[in-house]
Amino acid sequence: MQEPQTPGERLARVNERILRACARSGRDPSTVSLVAVSKTHEASAVAALAQAGQGLFGESYVQEALPKMESLAGLNLRWHFIGRLQKNKAKYVTGRFELIHSVDSIELAHMLHKKSGALGLIQPVLVQVNLGGESQKAGCSLDDTLPLAEAVAAMGALALRGVMLLPPWDENPEANRGLFAQAERLRQDISARLGMALPELSMGMSHDLEQAVEEGATLVRVGTDLFGSRNT
Repeated sequence: MQEPQTPGERLARVNERILRACARSGRDPSTVSLVAVSKTHEASAVAALAQAGQGLFGESYVQEALPKMESLAGLNLRWHFIGRLQKNKAKYVTGRFELIHSVDSIELAHMLHKKSGALGLIQPVLVQVNLGGESQKAGCSLDDTLPLAEAVAAMGALALRGVMLLPPWDENPEANRGLFAQAERLRQDISARLGMALPELSMGMSHDLEQAVEEGATLVRVGTDLFGSRNT
């Protein structure tokens, strides 16, 4: 099969994969949102994908994201922050992003809460969990997830929306299915323990989005299959 070449063709291909995964797992496609991972890609590439119909984009580097967002302000795009967030950068992302996926410590949560409160805002966030136990990756441990979620839920200037998972890389798309399923169980458990709805589960990328959707993902983060190889 010929690989899609235009932004519209690439977007259609990814959306079709999501639709098929939803059909296989009996899910309503409206419960899954595609986050186009635009980090390291030029504003012009974002604009081209937006013109093709994509409205939600994810960025990982504060210093890159903010100028790009400003240059594209006229397109009224939605933005998520999906990367590792240093505590000293928290003040720059609060109120700028519809959702912050990567809250992995109480200290970071406190800084976001403080800045959001000062702005008179409520910042939606996800708790990032490191189920693969990789020391080089962000995310709290499984044991720390519930205490972190409890702390975030108690902060009036933050709105806890769910869980984010970035599992170990494996070229086999089935390799992390078990972790995807574990993340969904964790989301449900935290929701029950806190007595509050946690509607979002962020997981799955270009090569394994089907497995993530089949196991409960509501936000899939796709970069390469929409933009091509990363500009590093």
